[in-house]
Amino acid sequence: MAIRDSFPAGVAGQLKWYVYRLIDPRNGETFYIGKGRGNRVFEHVKGEIMGVDAPEMDDAEDATDLKLQRIKEIRAAGLDVGHIVHRHGIEQEAVAYEVEAALIDAYPGLSNKAGGHGSGDYGQRHVEEIIAEYAAEPFEVGEPLILISIGQSFLDETLDIYHAVRSSWKISPARVQDRRLVLANYRGKVVGAFRPAQWLEATEENFPGRSAPGRWGFYGEPAEAAVWHRYVGKRVPEEYRRKGAANPVRYCDP
Repeated sequence: MAIRDSFPAGVAGQLKWYVYRLIDPRNGETFYIGKGRGNRVFEHVKGEIMGVDAPEMDDAEDATDLKLQRIKEIRAAGLDVGHIVHRHGIEQEAVAYEVEAALIDAYPGLSNKAGGHGSGDYGQRHVEEIIAEYAAEPFEVGEPLILISIGQSFLDETLDIYHAVRSSWKISPARVQDRRLVLANYRGKVVGAFRPAQWLEATEENFPGRSAPGRWGFYGEPAEAAVWHRYVGKRVPEEYRRKGAANPVRYCDP
């Protein structure tokens, strides 16, 4: 039986936006979650067959990686990847992002390289964490500063707060020159405040193990006690928590 690589004529258009799961038939595990339109759900297997991700794949998390390796192993075993459309008929892409993010939170161990949109600030957590966050007072911007969501880099790499926030980010070197304060945001709360002494390109020499072409990082020190206590432990104001925003860096002004 030929591997299905597309929906029959007339079907895809009726689905609108949809959220899907890829299943490993060897153990029934969900190993990837995505959202898309048209034949997006089938493009992952097509990408593995071609040796690269298919041209239609433009999401940052879809780099050739563990996902394609898993697909290769499934096909080598003479089996086919299971394709499950989890929710379809979604009118707006923003809603599809929300459903995708919720599913990514619900399935640990996925091969997705990035979490769902908004999962850092709005993803799953214990109710006591939710209460502690939303009961906290939001901070007021007292000087031009940079707010950086450390999200997965802090959670997955077991880095301390300073090493998680100092690199490597898509920033404009010109915009950071007059901003002498960097706040680390983890799940909607400020967990660190630092005074950058120098911004450098994120090369392997400058940031061993965290290099990234076209990105930047800083070397600095913890902010003075008064500034630390002004921000750390405070909630990030809603205006700096835009759902679906891909860049974890925010420029905040008084």
